[in-house]
Amino acid sequence: MTSPDGITWTSRTSAADNGWYGVTFGNGLFVAVSYNGTGNRVMTSPDGITWTARSNPVDNEWIGVTYGNGLFVAVASTGTGNRVMTSPDGVTWTSRSSAADNVWVGVTYANGIFVAVASSGTGNRVMTSTNGITWTSRAAAADNDWSSVVYGNGIFVAVSSNGTGNRIMTSPDGITWTSRTSPADNFWNSVTFGNGTFVAVSRDGAGNRVMTSTNGINWTLQNSAANNTWNAVTFGNGTFVAVSYTGSGNRVMTSN
Repeated sequence: MTSPDGITWTSRTSAADNGWYGVTFGNGLFVAVSYNGTGNRVMTSPDGITWTARSNPVDNEWIGVTYGNGLFVAVASTGTGNRVMTSPDGVTWTSRSSAADNVWVGVTYANGIFVAVASSGTGNRVMTSTNGITWTSRAAAADNDWSSVVYGNGIFVAVSSNGTGNRIMTSPDGITWTSRTSPADNFWNSVTFGNGTFVAVSRDGAGNRVMTSTNGINWTLQNSAANNTWNAVTFGNGTFVAVSYTGSGNRVMTSN
């Protein structure tokens, strides 16, 4: 579905009825990846409206995708030694070796480095790469189930779905990470940055399924528009937009 303002939405036809999980935009192209399907776990669109299926090199469960340094990079939760794939154009993809066979779920690019986070692994739930091809394991601040990572205001921020009071970690360079205090031990699914503010959304909690921070270190709970299972949040054109798995006619919320 697409919207010019985050408020009025229009259904669009996907290239295949796959379980689409991650989407990004770069070099004039939207690219989405999915966790199922046979040889068609990528789709692309120049306008977000008309989508075309693309071949993927291996049918892993692709969860996250980003664009940076002239390259699309996707990460997967399954696969043996090949949980990364890259593409210069979003159309032709190449398998790459992941630093570890962890459940990679989030990836971003900023400040000359790709950073991916995982929900499994022992002391290696972060991996980094300067070119998207060669990856190095890094230690997370804690072995939590990290679900999302973003960069803003000079700092990388990741959020997790478990842990006790430490469901946030930050890094100035993507390599060395520090635990931060989460204002609630919610199942934090996604984090984004826009207009000088980090915003994270969660799938549980009572009226507090949003948290915000200006520096990535000190966080404040905010009231969510509904107690839905909020899965993802992004920022664009002056508006934060979050989407949910659940809810009746209210699976989108916005804030500006």
